[in-house]
Parts: sequence; structure tokens; C-alpha cells
Amino acid sequence: MDITVFMAVMMAAILHSTWNGMVKKHRNKVISVSAIVFGHVPMALVVMLFVPLPTVESVPYIILSALIHQGYQWYLISAYKIGDLTKVYPIARGTGPIIATLISIGLLGVLIEKFQIVSIVLISFGIIFLGLLGESSLKDKKVIFYSLATGFFIGLYSLIDGYGARISLAPLSFLSWSFILNAMIFPFTLKFMNYSNIFSHVMKEAKHIFWFGGTISYIVYAIIVWGFTKAPIPLVGALRETGIIFSVIIGMFFLNEKISIYKIISIILIFLGIAGLKIF
Repeated sequence: MDITVFMAVMMAAILHSTWNGMVKKHRNKVISVSAIVFGHVPMALVVMLFVPLPTVESVPYIILSALIHQGYQWYLISAYKIGDLTKVYPIARGTGPIIATLISIGLLGVLIEKFQIVSIVLISFGIIFLGLLGESSLKDKKVIFYSLATGFFIGLYSLIDGYGARISLAPLSFLSWSFILNAMIFPFTLKFMNYSNIFSHVMKEAKHIFWFGGTISYIVYAIIVWGFTKAPIPLVGALRETGIIFSVIIGMFFLNEKISIYKIISIILIFLGIAGLKIF
């Protein structure tokens, strides 16, 4: 992987852990997740003033991305109903790169070197390991199902956004339109899940996540989508998820979470995967 892309995605991974820490700390995960979704809109509107419109050919990708994000958000929130974020999130984020890799190789015919595949597996397994083998293991099969389903949608939207951004000829414009459409559809998804007036709760209880977290999240994914146009999508997706290492560090120092042998093993596996992606 090119050093510029590698460093940019690694920086995005670090920033990713910042807004993820904000979501993790908030007592109501539905509100904090919603704050991020709605919080993308202000930055998207500003960016749209300075970038060209995406190509007509990319419009179906924008629509499909917004719809797939509904599935991601649906299953993420469903998982949070019965599972803890520290267990759900690693399984979901670790599954995404594997799904993207399998689809890329099996259906899209993308050629990925075997050592790069091994690196992706190391990163993904290291992340999933955090969720499956922490201090309290996941015993509820429903939680595991919802987490895996969330990861499936992460893999799907990564591929759609990557190819859509390439076709759009204007990645930031593609991303902005996708985020705005997602935010417009999301209230209907929440309503169908029996959540109402969430935006008003966001403004009352999670305004800092809306403004600060939403802006950081936009910047992070803007870097990732740009990376999708410069390198194979599964590689960029896997490298993006390494931000969970920094989430663990934030949890240790700011959220009073304990370090364990499982976290140490996970961090080692993830770092080996990072090294593999850079070397190969």
C-alpha cells in the first residue's frame, strides 16, 4: 500500500476512536449513534458548497449506500438493546473487512495477494477477539447474530461507497450526498423500531456528539472514501478498523476499563496485520 494512503488511513483510524469513545461513554447508545448520523449533515452541507456535483452514474450508488446504512444502523441499534457496546462493536467492525474481502474476491474478481489476505484476517480476528473473549463472554446468540449482521452491512457499504466514489469523480461530493440522504431516511428507520423524537433528544442530551463527534466522523470517513479510490477497498477497510486499538487505550485511561490478556493478544494480532498491510 502506498505510504501516503497508509498514513492517511491510519490517521483516520486514530480519529475514529475519538468519536467512537464519545458514543461509548454516552448512557443511551440509540441517542449517541443517532447524534453521529445526524451530525454528519452540517459538515456535508458545508463541503457541498465547494465541490462539484457527483456524476449521474454514481447516483444509484448514493441511494444504495444510504439504504445499506439503514441496515447497518438497524442491526447496530438492535444489538445494543441486548448487548454491551464493548462486545458488540468489535465483532461488527471485525466482520466488515472479511465480508468486503470475500465479496471482492468471490463476486467482483478483485485480485488480492495472499499475504494481504492474511493481514486482513489477522486484523479482523484480533478485533473480533476483543468481543468474543473479554472478561464476560457473549452467551446470547442473538447478540452475536446482530453483531455479525452489522458487520455484513459494514462490508457492503464499504464496497458500495468505494466504487461509488470512484465513479462519482468527486469523492467528497458523493460522501456528502450519501450522508444527507442517510440522515433523511434514518428517522423512518427509528420510527419503525419504535423510537420517536430522537433528534430532539440528541439536541438535549448529546449536542456535543452531534457537533463534535459528527464532524470528526465525517472527516474520518472522507479520508477512508478517498482511500477507497486509491487502494483496494478491503485493505483500506481493514486498516480503518485498527482504530479500535486506540479505543481500547481511551477506555483504559479515560473510561476506567481494565487491561486483560485478551486485549493484549488482540492488540498484538492487529499490529501484525497492520505491519503486513504496509510491507505487502
